[in-house]
Amino acid sequence: MASQPLRLAEESDPSPGESELAVNPFDGLPFSSRYNELLEQHQALPIWATRFIFLGHLESSPTGVVLVSGEPGSGKSTQIPQWCAEFALARGFQNGQVTVTQPYPLAALSLPLQVADEMDLTVGHEVGYSILQEDCTGPNTLLRFCWDRLLLQEVASTWGTGAWGVLVLDETQERSVASDSLQGLLQDTVLEYLPGDHRVVVVTDPALEPKLQAFWGNPPIVHVPRELSRSPIPIYRDTAPSDWVEAPCQAVLELCWKEAPGDVLVYLSSEEEISLCCESLSREVGTLAFLGPPPRVLPLHPGCGQAIQAVYEDTDMGARKVVVTHWLADFSFSLPSIRHVIDSGLELQSVYSPWIQADSQVLRPISKCQAEARRLRARGFQPGSYLCLYPKTLLELEAPPLPQPRVCEENLSPLMLLLKRRPIAEPGECHFLDWPAPEALMQALEDLDYLAALDDDGNLSDLGIILSEFPLTPELAKALLASCKFNCVDEMLTLAAILTAAPGFTRPPLCAEEAALCWALEHADGDHSSLIQVYEAFIQRAKTNDGKLERRKKKGS
Repeated sequence: MASQPLRLAEESDPSPGESELAVNPFDGLPFSSRYNELLEQHQALPIWATRFIFLGHLESSPTGVVLVSGEPGSGKSTQIPQWCAEFALARGFQNGQVTVTQPYPLAALSLPLQVADEMDLTVGHEVGYSILQEDCTGPNTLLRFCWDRLLLQEVASTWGTGAWGVLVLDETQERSVASDSLQGLLQDTVLEYLPGDHRVVVVTDPALEPKLQAFWGNPPIVHVPRELSRSPIPIYRDTAPSDWVEAPCQAVLELCWKEAPGDVLVYLSSEEEISLCCESLSREVGTLAFLGPPPRVLPLHPGCGQAIQAVYEDTDMGARKVVVTHWLADFSFSLPSIRHVIDSGLELQSVYSPWIQADSQVLRPISKCQAEARRLRARGFQPGSYLCLYPKTLLELEAPPLPQPRVCEENLSPLMLLLKRRPIAEPGECHFLDWPAPEALMQALEDLDYLAALDDDGNLSDLGIILSEFPLTPELAKALLASCKFNCVDEMLTLAAILTAAPGFTRPPLCAEEAALCWALEHADGDHSSLIQVYEAFIQRAKTNDGKLERRKKKGS
């Protein structure tokens, strides 16, 4: 049994001369010519040297847990799922498919496209993904990428582990609530009570390795070797800029004027700054003369959706790409063509306070771990540049060593509602990598009790079970149920969608007068009524534009 996965791994990589005759073991079809092109590329990744070590640990781990530790850009997120699929295939997928969790829906959407391309398979068939309100899987799906919150809901809703035989918890250093909670739920289950022969692979950054090693009871560890290429030396500014949008724009234009080769990655603090920076750069680039094609400015944030694939596509005539992003790309979305990084050193995060029972937008310095990950984005055999738009003292004196665990900064009511389904009577029975404040746990239980989601014994009530099935916060879920009684389902659905989506409002500095006109949409009954009014105005404008377009088509014909 131990040698079978390794033998499959050796046989699954055809040599270039055998590519036309080799058959893909996952779908039984001959490999395409593109397969070998991509194979040579990912064989050059640092993680490739650990392939047989990883498969050996995955076969022989006494607890079924394997820890993989490596730097960003080493190939962990694309290669580990493929190796796990080979391992499961050698066992005939007896225990289920391979499931890979991602902390962000955008990563769970983009990674399967890349992995399916490398495996010469089809997205939606052998490789699939599951994110909120979109499930692209089928009965033949062998490798499934999943937003970690969805998998947490699946695990919390069943007594077992779900339909997976190998579970890969990727990017655990992001410290999302779902990722930390999944590890807590699986820890005792994997070590003692897990039926069958399942495997759990925990993928992380070296900075979090000691904590995870202790949490999982010293499992086998696969250390990804560091890349041989050189990393740039950080260049710090003496003082922080007064305008966090104009400063990175000027830095990008300076790189373009110097004609320094390679793409550029710009880190800002928020989606609003990303939009403003992209707008400003696109405007400036359009007025300048370049020797070659002008740079292509691309945003990268959760609201991009399918447009995220543009950052991976080759530009026409070798145009430089300028990717503007924020904390989303600290560890995810590796872009090999990046040679220059411009870093604001700040992030805007939503932090929940149990004392005032509300979220606040907090602008704060990034962690030292994030700063190092950003610096490594610009490494190469010909290293580029890493420009920090902040003084070095900010990183040394104010930056924490690791990113803040989100379980200590989010409203825990949705989490406690799910955990009660296991059931877990007391918060003390949960396992956390880092414990949230006791006040946050108690406030979460009080909120659930106020919503009548708990019975007198502290277990889920019938209403609580229904609320836990909604992909919403408990408060929004109950409001949506109550809307049936008050005949306002459409309005409540609109509110739930707007409140759970990314912010859709911006105030461009060059359009202040137009933005001020939006105050006419403010409703006297409060913010929620204003949001409904804004949505209705948006729909009306869309219908008007569609009508004008239709009339133009008729005139043209």
